[in-house]
Amino acid sequence: MIILKTKSEIAKMKESGRIVARTLRLVSETIVPGKTTPKELDALADRLIREEGGIPSFLGYRGDYPAATCISVNEVVVHGIPTAIPLQEGDIVSLDFGVVKDGWHADGAWTYAVGTVTPQAQRLMNVTKESLYQGIAKARHGNRIGDISHAVQKYVENHGYNVVRDLVGHGIGRNLHEEPSNVPMFGKPNKGEVLREGTTICIEPMVNAGTYKVNFLKDKWTVVTADGQLAAHYEHTIAVTKEGPEILTTEDN
Repeated sequence: MIILKTKSEIAKMKESGRIVARTLRLVSETIVPGKTTPKELDALADRLIREEGGIPSFLGYRGDYPAATCISVNEVVVHGIPTAIPLQEGDIVSLDFGVVKDGWHADGAWTYAVGTVTPQAQRLMNVTKESLYQGIAKARHGNRIGDISHAVQKYVENHGYNVVRDLVGHGIGRNLHEEPSNVPMFGKPNKGEVLREGTTICIEPMVNAGTYKVNFLKDKWTVVTADGQLAAHYEHTIAVTKEGPEILTTEDN
């Protein structure tokens, strides 16, 4: 059952979302090819989140996630554990993390170019980002989760890419993951749970340049494309309102 939020509860989530958006921007601005490491980005994100009165939602998640952020480079789809290996010119890097403040979570992700990237990598990022907004446009009162899923999948596949099937978006609020627990980025329209005013969900297309299949590494967290091709990941926390979808992970809150 979808857990509906009141306007005052959504306002608290917006504050957590503002911290997510601000931190994403400030962390991304520090990337220097050949010098900046994911571990340094993680440490900066942790500090920035706490300076704003938030707590990193990911740190210690399920009892053992070791960082404040997931930082995924090139063929890593999601859940990359930050390393001390410098990012290189031409890499693409996804920053993904959540913030909890005053008991309410928000979660967001963005993929960034490290220096100058190939036209193919830039196109993958552009298509993935636009697919996110295609999905958000369907997050309306009375629609179903499948309407979001179908919009994302259709846009991605029309551009020659594939949506990851083994990982999905999710509900969010008092918990980082809550009902609806399954918000896939693939599927048929007019299927799944009905969206109501007060629904809060994370829409997060994970898009692969090649096959949609992925492999889970032995660290139990890192997910990589099965064929070694690039992946991109974008995510916003969304509230369904009478006026339409509202993005909560923005600095404009």
